[in-house]
Parts: sequence; structure tokens; C-alpha cells
Amino acid sequence: MYTVGKIDPEHFKNVSPILTDDVIITERQIAHIMERHPQDYERFAGYIPQVLKQPDFILEANKPHRAVLLKKIVKSGNNFQLIIRIKVATDPAEYQNSVITYMKISDSRYKNYLRNKKILYKSENSGYTESVKKG
Repeated sequence: MYTVGKIDPEHFKNVSPILTDDVIITERQIAHIMERHPQDYERFAGYIPQVLKQPDFILEANKPHRAVLLKKIVKSGNNFQLIIRIKVATDPAEYQNSVITYMKISDSRYKNYLRNKKILYKSENSGYTESVKKG
């Protein structure tokens, strides 16, 4: 288990109450990412702290206490999706906020998520306009 970064509790107020700002990743989840998204972890793991701390968007996930973070890294020219599970009060004491999966995504998938998922947080620097999202 490794600590990979911190989240800003203010960004997650529409997701779930935040009990800790630390986020971990387990060996099991690293193996999952490496299996499902070959080379993404090795090439892009260094961006995880930035995605966590300064997401462009936080979207509603399809399961409770989870969030989908989107981030466009201008320096690399890539878009990333990071899904985390938020520790909640009813979890065992040893649970922590944790990375579920992480991957590079295309511009079209990034835009599709913005059109079709509920936006819970939007960075002021996201460059997003309401015209991108369909009614």
C-alpha cells in the first residue's frame, strides 16, 4: 500500500464527507491498472498526485462513495480518468481513500463524460463551457 497524494475536501463536498485527505493505492489496484490499461501506470503514475489535488472535474460515479476525476495535463497533452473510493464513517478504521483505477483517455471520451455524467465539481481553470454539455 502506497500513499499517492491528497485530495482537497472542499472539492468533494458534493460526493461524500471527507474523513481524511490522504489517498492510497494498493498492490492489487496497481496490478489491476497494469492488466487493464497496459503501460498507463508506468508512464503516467507521476501525474496521480496532480489529478487528485487539482482535478478539472469530479463526476458522479455509478457506485456510492466513489468519484470520477478528470484531468487534462497540458504538459503531456493527455487526459486522465481516476476513480477513487472515499472512506466513510461506517467503514472499518483501517480503510482509507483509495484509487480504484487510473487511465489515459481520449479527448472524445473526456467530452463524452462531461456530456453524460453529473458534474459534482468543476475547476475554474477547466476551460469548460456549458455549450459542451447537452441539455
